[in-house]
Amino acid sequence: MIKSYRNWCLSEVSDLTDTFQEDMSGMSQKSGDKRSTDSGAGMTAKGVAKYNRRTGGNLKTAVTTPPSKLKKGSKAAGRRKSFCARSKGWTGERGKAARRRWNC
Repeated sequence: MIKSYRNWCLSEVSDLTDTFQEDMSGMSQKSGDKRSTDSGAGMTAKGVAKYNRRTGGNLKTAVTTPPSKLKKGSKAAGRRKSFCARSKGWTGERGKAARRRWNC
């Protein structure tokens, strides 16, 4: 029973990954949808809008305001804190650049 549940979970994750790859196809730095690692990685406002149109999603751009200027308990502060916690283990070049952009 546990093995079958585990296999089902892995297949669901695989399906989600495949869907995400399809949604991101055609998005590149050259088209202005993604930032280079030098400029902080992540998606631009144009890229976020394009992704949301394609998927009906509700992505938002990075919270780049310094933590000292954010109101404690505000939505932006919560998003930043959540992103920093989720991305703590990112060790790749793009991940590190994104974390710097979010002031993590």
